Amino acid sequence: MHKTIHSTQNAFVKQLFQLKEKSRERKKTGFFLIEGKRELSLAIKGGYTIETLLFYPDLFSESEAKLLGENGIDIIEISLDVFQKLAHRSTTEGVIAVAKAKSHLLSHIQFNQDNPLVLVAEAPEKPGNIGALLRTADAANVAAVIIANPKTDLYNPNIIRSSVGCVFTKPIAMGTTAEILTFLNQNGIRVFCAALQASEAYYLQDFTKPTALVVGTEATGLSDDWLQHSTQNIIIPMQGEIDSMNVSVAAGILVFEAKRQRNFK
Repeated sequence: MHKTIHSTQNAFVKQLFQLKEKSRERKKTGFFLIEGKRELSLAIKGGYTIETLLFYPDLFSESEAKLLGENGIDIIEISLDVFQKLAHRSTTEGVIAVAKAKSHLLSHIQFNQDNPLVLVAEAPEKPGNIGALLRTADAANVAAVIIANPKTDLYNPNIIRSSVGCVFTKPIAMGTTAEILTFLNQNGIRVFCAALQASEAYYLQDFTKPTALVVGTEATGLSDDWLQHSTQNIIIPMQGEIDSMNVSVAAGILVFEAKRQRNFK
């Protein structure tokens, strides 16, 4: 028998609402919410621990919930009111899970290949941009994504949503610029920084060896620390009136040029 919760005033529901709304609560408890079938299946495939599964039976069947709950996961049937209170968006198929956050230390990144391609983003703030970067990383099957000087909680519901679950598919690490530069150097990974200063066109570079492609924000670009330790600054030549493009678009151009040079391996 599974439990049922029908009231939005239930203490557990209030606790989950805090997880949904507050980064501080997610960091304090080490838990976060996932909603949607695809996102949940990607998280399970990515090795995330699911503690509790909540389902609204009109949208998500009890048999589906039991199938997912085979591994000792608590299953709770919830009312429409509870689902609407906890769901970040209205079209998530009636399922919400409580998951345990992973550690994102640089030391946990293990490269399974001899020739890693890494995407580094410095201080991205907008969840939509971070989600798009993670989708790009998944599409290109990069070895890892590293976020320098993070400004946003990785388990923000907007990042999970905009990444369509790709937040769960690739190894992700965070650290300061100095820590990441040390890590890349220790692993023999060359650093190519997208920048306007002292730059060469990206397509003239050799990305076939261990490579980190580093992008900054549109507003401020990369910090001096990156530019000073860059193997080579690179630029995407532009033919319009402005000199910058969305960070995830720029990352996509650079990453797929590297993949083309590597014969998409």
